[in-house]
Amino acid sequence: MSTKTETSGWLFGIGAFVAWGLVPIYFKAVESVSAEEILAHRIAWCVPVTLLLMILLRKKIEVIQVFKNKKVFLGLVASTALVSSNWYIFTWAVTNEQILATSLGYFINPIMSILLGVIFLSEKLSKLQWAAVGCATLGVVNQMINYGEVPWIALSLATTFGLYGFIRKQLAVDSLNGLLVETMIAFPVAAGYAIWVLINQQAMFLNASLNIDLLLVFGGFVTAVPLIWFAAAAKKIPLNSIGFLQFIAPSMSFTLATQLYNEPLGFEQFLSFAFIWLGLLLYLIKPIQQVFTKPKATLSRK
Repeated sequence: MSTKTETSGWLFGIGAFVAWGLVPIYFKAVESVSAEEILAHRIAWCVPVTLLLMILLRKKIEVIQVFKNKKVFLGLVASTALVSSNWYIFTWAVTNEQILATSLGYFINPIMSILLGVIFLSEKLSKLQWAAVGCATLGVVNQMINYGEVPWIALSLATTFGLYGFIRKQLAVDSLNGLLVETMIAFPVAAGYAIWVLINQQAMFLNASLNIDLLLVFGGFVTAVPLIWFAAAAKKIPLNSIGFLQFIAPSMSFTLATQLYNEPLGFEQFLSFAFIWLGLLLYLIKPIQQVFTKPKATLSRK
């Protein structure tokens, strides 16, 4: 893998997780809408948004080829089920004052991604990286113990998205076509539900305000863009690297929950936060060293 490819992978990954870290702001803006209706519009509007992005980027649309490839198609059916479940749980949690629970879920998620990469893809970790995993694990375990109950929101989010990333990495389909097919698979159910609640006068869309209508349509961009970046990153850098980039989003959500939305922050939660960031710091030592040593090596060859 070339340095250019790996660098673009890191940029795509950072962009995806920063966007996901900020996404609670969007869901707070539409919290008057039910989680089911929000999800339906996210999926429904994601189809035309993805098509538009593919046209603007001049990407070849290969939907027919994907549908003909049984292995890829069945893989995308599985990834569609996982990511749709993940979207629903996250949406419900944010609109029900549970942003900290989502933050915990995405702190657990990188550990799952790392383990999936090591166990099934034979990805290797250095001693320093294993120490990083240990620190992050201590932070997550501390959070789980101090919750006082099984954190079902967090565990569900971690499981669904960890498996989603693992499956997508195995499929021979680019990020845009993959997302397009995923949303097309879910589109009939999503559009059908949106139309049903509208007919039965239970919908907020077209019945609340122009602001809500525009925000629900904008959900297509909120859904499509970070996922496209994430899928592109998953193809370009190791799964364990993706795992640690995933600390970006929950850290941002953690900050939003405690500083903007006034969810309570105790000492135990702060301790977990410190453990997890120590793990991230340990993991990043090697990549940072490589960044500063590569230019020197290049100069010495000239």
